[in-house]
Amino acid sequence: MSPVRTPRSGQRGPRDPLARVRIGLVLLALVVVVGTIGYLILGFSFFDALFQTVVTISTVGFNPPHTFDTAAKVFTMILILLGVGTALYTFTVTLEVLIEGHMRELVRRRRMARDIERMTGHVIVCGWGRVGREVVRFLANAGREVVVIDRDPERVAQVSFPAIQGDVTDDATLLAAGIERAETLVAALDTDADNLYVTVAGRSLKPELQIIARARGETSEAKLLRAGADRVVNPQRLGGDRIAAFVVQPHVVDFVDVVMHDGSLEFRLEELSVDDRSRLTGQTLDTAQVHDRTGALVLAIRKPDGTFTTNPSPQTPIQAGDVLIGVGTADQLQTLARYAAEPA
Repeated sequence: MSPVRTPRSGQRGPRDPLARVRIGLVLLALVVVVGTIGYLILGFSFFDALFQTVVTISTVGFNPPHTFDTAAKVFTMILILLGVGTALYTFTVTLEVLIEGHMRELVRRRRMARDIERMTGHVIVCGWGRVGREVVRFLANAGREVVVIDRDPERVAQVSFPAIQGDVTDDATLLAAGIERAETLVAALDTDADNLYVTVAGRSLKPELQIIARARGETSEAKLLRAGADRVVNPQRLGGDRIAAFVVQPHVVDFVDVVMHDGSLEFRLEELSVDDRSRLTGQTLDTAQVHDRTGALVLAIRKPDGTFTTNPSPQTPIQAGDVLIGVGTADQLQTLARYAAEPA
């Protein structure tokens, strides 16, 4: 529904185009009723009176069913002036609504397509269900660019982010979302079969793409991993683990939630990849003076083989391909990122 607006002083007529269409239809119907009654008074039968009214308003020009006397001619002239103007107004506002709506949607789609074409390193989220909406909300809060894909046009109409209505099992839909320039694909569809197909399609279109897939059943997790997913998430199992964690360690869970999702605390958790050009490569945490120079703390180091070194000692070496898991304020973590990016 269109929002109700209070007309400004001096503004004439309703601003809602649909309201103008309704007014036009009401006026046109009123003219038809008045014209029919008028011809009935002039001696026409009901059907002849209705026929003559429609013919007069539409200016089609059929021969009248009755011979017109002076009174009938005067009434017909009045009806032409009123009816033709009313019909023209109704046709004009209806056409205006149709054209404006079509053009507005066309402009919106073209603008969205241009926005997607400019995106690089964005995230494609397939599925605008409960899981997909939460994923997009978190990514948006983290400042990431997102493109949503869903086959339901009603769902797509509710998306306030760049969105594409289409079948995700069609490669053309993924290409329209800029998958060749995307960094991550999230398969959050309702069925494991669709998520499996999207995973295979995404991996074939861009082999280096990071793919995170949703699994509803435990047996599907292994299939999604074999199909090319980098990570598989089972929301039901995560929900159960979260409930159990609240029973056992509620304060720890609250703290992690606030740090990772709420943003009300000063501290953040971030990850930082170390490449072979970084000044950190080949050093230890002690010799690099990570904490002294940045103020951030390194909680863990993940090695290229996937293993973690938690609570690393100052003598822990840093190698190319390591991922540092750091905690600190936003400024401290940004300082750490700049420090690691400095060449050796």
